[in-house]
Amino acid sequence: MKDKVTKRWSTYETFYIDLGDKKVADIVITNHARSRWSDRVESEKTGFEDIAAFLWECLKQNRVKSYYRNEQDVYLIDDDLVFVAEFNVSEHDTDLLGNPLHKMIVVTFLGRMSETIELRDLKSYYSWLRHSRRMTLVKNSRKRK
Repeated sequence: MKDKVTKRWSTYETFYIDLGDKKVADIVITNHARSRWSDRVESEKTGFEDIAAFLWECLKQNRVKSYYRNEQDVYLIDDDLVFVAEFNVSEHDTDLLGNPLHKMIVVTFLGRMSETIELRDLKSYYSWLRHSRRMTLVKNSRKRK
């Protein structure tokens, strides 16, 4: 998803937005992220273009913040919507100084903090998920014997 404004004449630099130490020039939505979006965020606009356009507007309006200060893979939109993203260096895009620009690959949407209280502390949420999955596996293994 690139900004439509960059397709005009006499634009020499790829449009990018700073997010921490990354310069985001493109957004890629995975299939898993799209399915989580329709399950946990919104059921109306669930296309790849819709989600990428929403994220691009949030980036332009500086509404995306890092969830943790030190870790750079979990992000918040409007202090509510939690998503996980990875960054890859773009092979084709650089800024005017030759510095690399990045693709933001959205891996998944975890949900909204206002709806899922557990998302307020992700470390305890993940430990709870691991524990519940482990207990499910233990129960299933008991049934097979």
